[in-house]
Amino acid sequence: MKKIILASLIGLVSTHALAQQEIKFVMEATYPPFEFMDENNQIQGFDVDLANALCNEMEAKCTFHNQGFDSLIPALKFKRYDAAISAMDITDARLEQVAFSNAYYDNSAAFISLDGKVADQAALEGKRVGVQNGSTHQSFLIEQMPGVTAVPYSSYQDAFIDMKNGRIDSVFGDNAVVAEWFKRDNNLAYVGEAITNAKYFGNGFGIAVNKDNQALVEQLNSALKVVSANGVYDQIHTKYFGK
Repeated sequence: MKKIILASLIGLVSTHALAQQEIKFVMEATYPPFEFMDENNQIQGFDVDLANALCNEMEAKCTFHNQGFDSLIPALKFKRYDAAISAMDITDARLEQVAFSNAYYDNSAAFISLDGKVADQAALEGKRVGVQNGSTHQSFLIEQMPGVTAVPYSSYQDAFIDMKNGRIDSVFGDNAVVAEWFKRDNNLAYVGEAITNAKYFGNGFGIAVNKDNQALVEQLNSALKVVSANGVYDQIHTKYFGK
């Protein structure tokens, strides 16, 4: 009888393991501190730690996949992945294509240049500004600053290098990411004040999901609520951004 009970218990455990939900997250892993590749070629960052915390609450298995930012939403629409967590602004234009979780990070954007090169945002007229292809920063420049040439890059690292080498005049990116560059380079300066236009940046970062998967959106929102209440979110935030 004991052997039968033990076999039944093993069977139940095995069935539970097989039934464990797997969530395939996709991101563009050249955007520290939100996502980046470490020395072991593993994806790390704020978004990764947050996703792992959410999966822990959901009793799900997380996997992480790296691909270009401008291909993240198409990948969700074709159901290659379950969710995209990649410092992605919630915008009306994106909501036409995918669903979003509740915002998990407030965001604003900033222009930077080499110190002394660009006096203010008005002086950007006629200048070349690097942005990530497919980003809200690119949309903002095209729609709100037509006198500025938006130069698209697959990653902000490439834009930063080109700015240092004089190929472009400025880079326009998220404030939290730009702040990381200032830690490593004393020859940078902000160009004007932060941009908080709500059409592009005022709604925060969200986790994008295929529109057909509202159940996952609800799961993510419930888990976000828990990690925000129990202090886990604050611990992750402090790890990457300080207090």
